[in-house]
Amino acid sequence: MKAIAITAFGAPEVLQLVDRPQPVPQAGEVLIKVAASGVNRPDVSQREGNYPPPPGISDLPGLEIAGEIVGGDLSHPDNIWGLKSGSAVCALVAGGGYAEYCVAPIAQCLPVPAGLSMVAAAALPETYFTVWTNVFDRARLGHAEDGRLESLLVHGGGSGIGVTAIQIAHALGHRVFATAGSEEKCRATERLGAARGINYKSEDFVAVVKELTEGRGVDVVLDMVAGDYIPRDIDCLAVDGRLALVAVLGGTDTRVDLLKVLMKRLTISGSTLRARSIAFKQAIARKLVERVWPLLETGRIKPEIYATFAPAAAPEAHRLMESNQHIGKIVIDWEK
Repeated sequence: MKAIAITAFGAPEVLQLVDRPQPVPQAGEVLIKVAASGVNRPDVSQREGNYPPPPGISDLPGLEIAGEIVGGDLSHPDNIWGLKSGSAVCALVAGGGYAEYCVAPIAQCLPVPAGLSMVAAAALPETYFTVWTNVFDRARLGHAEDGRLESLLVHGGGSGIGVTAIQIAHALGHRVFATAGSEEKCRATERLGAARGINYKSEDFVAVVKELTEGRGVDVVLDMVAGDYIPRDIDCLAVDGRLALVAVLGGTDTRVDLLKVLMKRLTISGSTLRARSIAFKQAIARKLVERVWPLLETGRIKPEIYATFAPAAAPEAHRLMESNQHIGKIVIDWEK
């Protein structure tokens, strides 16, 4: 099979199209003929040598795919959707997604929502799993004690995770605010459901959030920046607010006024998904199919695809990711 390998750690050009043996599915796994592979920030980190795959996982990058099941352990009890050979699926994988064939735990394979293309489906797993587990499971975005629907602030509103969080939360009735680095991206977040896009380069997002919430603050913040955003997130949060940290693109050094954390009864959580158990990921998959797949199938939300690339152009896909110019998802199309 053809695969996109990291030939050395470094700049995007280290990604090269190579020949590799097809992977062999083990117990509880299926073999998928890949139609499209999503591109994500962790892929860039892995290419740079900063995010190695877990033990026993393919050294090929790629954490999400869409395609057709062509073999494997279809009789496994984790096949809760009744998937068969020929079924169109999207899957969350711990690696190996940048290839014509990929193995995936059947527990992490989801039926492609009706009406979605393979390219669109490949843009779902990594961001949808990440958003659901962090925003809705860990940070418990839902109804407040007084019965109102809670509010959400999303940093990186133009990113794949950002546009996903905005759309899902808005579709479920929550008031959403989002930060982004250009007026174009801010308007895009509003088109996707944010009540207000905040340009962090020209506006103080703490002041804007406080004004828009009449001084109360938001109930949940989804942060992929960290660094000096953390104390500002704390200022944005309402009493009993929750901060969900999913990345540290702005660095790990910060200073926090812990008295504010105490007085506002805040909860700060952080998580990564790649190394979690299959059972943990399957629990998320069940919730997505139950709560979010109907929103996709009725068109209330949809993957925001910014650009697709042929496999040989994978370096260009990574350059675009690193430029921060995209709004939504970048996908490698194996049928190009």
